[in-house]
Amino acid sequence: MKNYPVRKILLIGFMFIPSLIVVGQEKIRIGINAEPVISWFGPDIDAVKNVGARSGFSFGIAFERPFSPNYSFSTGLNLSGAGGRLSAEETTIFELGDHKDKLVTVEPDEAVVYKIQYLSIPLGLKLKTNQIGYMTFFTDVGLDPKVVVGGKLDIPSQDISDEKAPGEIRFFNAGYHIKAGIEYGIGGNTAFVLGLGFENNFLDITEENGDQPDDKVSHRILCFRFGILF
Repeated sequence: MKNYPVRKILLIGFMFIPSLIVVGQEKIRIGINAEPVISWFGPDIDAVKNVGARSGFSFGIAFERPFSPNYSFSTGLNLSGAGGRLSAEETTIFELGDHKDKLVTVEPDEAVVYKIQYLSIPLGLKLKTNQIGYMTFFTDVGLDPKVVVGGKLDIPSQDISDEKAPGEIRFFNAGYHIKAGIEYGIGGNTAFVLGLGFENNFLDITEENGDQPDDKVSHRILCFRFGILF
């Protein structure tokens, strides 16, 4: 995994988003979101186990381009912190440090804690009901291409904390999202947003170095959305 400066990637993302919504700009709605998250891993082999979830946080900006009264294209830019805990049945060697020059041996069944920062540009389809009183109910489904802008490991059994691990986490991932919730109108087009969502990043998030198990580890995220939409 390469270490790209977060500010440069954010700038590229903000430059890219307008090209996704090139027509009807007067109809675009803009939102600001904050999301506490709970995340965990899903290994595909028995030799590697998920051994716990981690809490995290995501925030971002959202754009909606309606194409009918009840349907919109949705996109945005999100920066999220997530992670999880894994253990392996066999002794495993991890490459830590900026230059992958610190080798650490982890004994069987010892937990390794992953702390990952993603930058994502979700692409979705949003469906909503007609307004009922002050409320509108919605659901949003779509894809989430994303890059890793930061990755660290904790190995509690060896008192290792916040160690950079560019060689242990893959740079690119992708997933799908399903979200639902309510918008509560407070005047004009402005509304408070409250929702619940699930993301499944289905590409392998971990690298396989040396004699590490040949696995595929998906990353699953449950998020609680709080936001405002203009």
